[in-house]
Amino acid sequence: MMKEVASSQIEVPIRVRYADTDRMGIVYYGTYPMYFEIARSEFLREKGFTYRELEEKGYHLVVTELGIKYYYPATYDDLLVVRTKISELKSRGLKFEYEILKDGKVLVSGYTKHVCVDRNKKPISIPQELFDLLKNAKS
Repeated sequence: MMKEVASSQIEVPIRVRYADTDRMGIVYYGTYPMYFEIARSEFLREKGFTYRELEEKGYHLVVTELGIKYYYPATYDDLLVVRTKISELKSRGLKFEYEILKDGKVLVSGYTKHVCVDRNKKPISIPQELFDLLKNAKS
C-alpha cells in the first residue's frame, strides 16, 4: 500500500522479485527505472489523475531525460520504499525526483523529466485539469 508522506511526496513499497536481480543476486541497474515508473504512476493516481485517464484523453508524458545515482545495492526479497515528488512543473513538462530506500537508508536516487505530447507525438501544454492537480502537488 502506498503511503502519503506529505502533500508533495508519496512513498510506494516494492518487494524485490527474483526477476529483478542479476546473477549476483543484486537488483539489476536497469530495474530501477521500472521502480520509478511504478511510483510515478501511483503518484498521479494519489493526486487524482491516472495515467490511463491521461492516455484516454489523447495525451502522454514522454520521458526525455533520466538520471540515477547508485549508493548501495538491493537484493532479492528486500522491501524497498520509493519516495516520489515533483520538483519542476512547466506548461509543457515536469520533473519527478525519486529516492529508493531500505530500512530508511537511501540506496538509489534519481529523476525523470517528461514532456507532454498529443496523439501525434507533438509537444503540447499539459492539460489544465492535470496541470492544476500537479501544481498543488508540487513541492
